[in-house]
Amino acid sequence: MRMVVKVAGALLEDAPALQSLARQVAELAREGHELLVVHGGGKVFTATLAKMGIASRFVAGLRVTDRETRDVAVMVLGGLLNKRLATAISAAGQPAIGVCASDAAAFLAEPMVHDEVAGGLGFVGYLTGVNLEFLELLWRTGVVPVAACLGLGADGELYNINADHMAAACAEYVRADRLIYLTDVAGVLDGNKVLKAVSCDEVEDLIRQNKVSGGMVLKLEACKRALAGGVSQVRIVGGAQPRGLLSAANGGKGLGTRVTPMFPAAASAAR
Repeated sequence: MRMVVKVAGALLEDAPALQSLARQVAELAREGHELLVVHGGGKVFTATLAKMGIASRFVAGLRVTDRETRDVAVMVLGGLLNKRLATAISAAGQPAIGVCASDAAAFLAEPMVHDEVAGGLGFVGYLTGVNLEFLELLWRTGVVPVAACLGLGADGELYNINADHMAAACAEYVRADRLIYLTDVAGVLDGNKVLKAVSCDEVEDLIRQNKVSGGMVLKLEACKRALAGGVSQVRIVGGAQPRGLLSAANGGKGLGTRVTPMFPAAASAAR
């Protein structure tokens, strides 16, 4: 089975959670699954910018990224955090390699359009393609690719991509069977309750009722894209939960939130 796993940046700062996730990724790879791991790292990125005296500014949840900010993104996302995750998976017994967009032109991007201007947010982009032949070469040799959320533009520049959106686009481009978001919360929450399933029809109501906000809005929008692009199953799971990734990968119903194309009852009727 081919899967895209998106790891929240906060989990990369939690050593026990990181080691647990790395062991689960290694176990899935040893079972013969083809995994592409995509990671974020916004908090470390923001903290690093602050240490360097560079202010962060966001528009609609996206970081305005000038050249200096972009260069720090490459350093933190494509360097420190990318290698931290790849190292953990390799240490768990499964070879992994950190992949940045420029490596074999693995991930391609175009500048994001903002206020009808391409590049209006600076070096912020959206994914337009992947080098699937390169990724399949890694899978055939038993290597897990670990991708930073960066894309290579036609102009030769690297673009910062929202990690949730990148994971969904990657799932579509590699024709993944499953997309799993590992977050620092237990799933999509309604108050303190984890919603076991959320249909695409319900997403707008959840946003309008302020039941989801911030990063979860971006995740749910990304889930909708992945489902529309042909990914058969999408899950949002707490990455710190013991064996949470394995449960989601194996279709377990006990953890996290499953995002479906329509209301579950309607989906059952359609089948």
